[in-house]
Amino acid sequence: MPNRLWLSALFALLLVLPLFASAQDSYPSKPITLIVPFPPGGQADLSARPLATAMSQLLKQPVVVMNRPGASGAIGHRAAATAAPDGYTLLITLVSVQALPMVDKLFGRQPSYTMDQLAPLALLVADPPVLVVGAEQPWKSLKELVDDARKRRDDIVYSHSGLYGPSHLPMEMLLHATGTKMRGLPAVGGGPTMALVLGGSAAMWASPPAMAVSQVAAKKLRPLASFGAQRHPGFPEVPTLKELGYDVEYYVWSGAFAPRGTPEPVMKTLRDAIRRGAASTEFKTAMQNLKSPEAYLDAPEFADFLRRDEVRLQQAIQKIGKVE
Repeated sequence: MPNRLWLSALFALLLVLPLFASAQDSYPSKPITLIVPFPPGGQADLSARPLATAMSQLLKQPVVVMNRPGASGAIGHRAAATAAPDGYTLLITLVSVQALPMVDKLFGRQPSYTMDQLAPLALLVADPPVLVVGAEQPWKSLKELVDDARKRRDDIVYSHSGLYGPSHLPMEMLLHATGTKMRGLPAVGGGPTMALVLGGSAAMWASPPAMAVSQVAAKKLRPLASFGAQRHPGFPEVPTLKELGYDVEYYVWSGAFAPRGTPEPVMKTLRDAIRRGAASTEFKTAMQNLKSPEAYLDAPEFADFLRRDEVRLQQAIQKIGKVE
């Protein structure tokens, strides 16, 4: 009897395996969703949409961007991390995907997700933010701003897209380095954060270059400094913080992830589609229009990038400490 049961189980497995292989071979057979955990108009959204267009053409299936904002991105991150690992739900997100679990640990909270639940697919964009102030603000240089902030401690307001998010962390790093203090005014995503500065509710923010380009060109914003190690090609006249004597470096990167456990053949198909999509005319033109330099890295190189960035983020969060 045991032998008969074993043979029956083996026979059933042999029947199922070809079906499983066939399901992977035919991937994708239905629309793919790209979760963006922020509102439309932000850095992740701006890189996701042209990529989705290119991937739709390559994979012969609709690739749809779904914005799932909230909790500085944690809601969308969790939705992607806990999605079925079948290749039909992916994540396009920012540097905050690594930072938020670190923040939960800092506060002794149970993380809503962990990086172990996500598998890197590709790095798409890696831009240093640009510190921009509203055109009506009086400061023409970072020195003028810092001098004024030291006189008016906790009086000047900056906007950000959520605590420990991709526009809050660099501002707090700058304030720590300059020995100044300002009040943070949170919004939900990059678009609303920009609107607070343009509307005069906040004086400045650490903006992704892609979002700042058109507003600077229209003279609605004034750039004072860049957070990169080198000057940004879209703002060659803007000095870096390191040039100005502050040891601050930060990048707002955008990358693609799949739920951990996605079958390797599906991962290979996705990596190939993203690689070709990032090299497509649609994606390259969109990034060029946003003055965003090419930064594509395939999964293995992206994983190495994440490990290096994790160290930088951990040091910054520990330095900033608890911010309520």
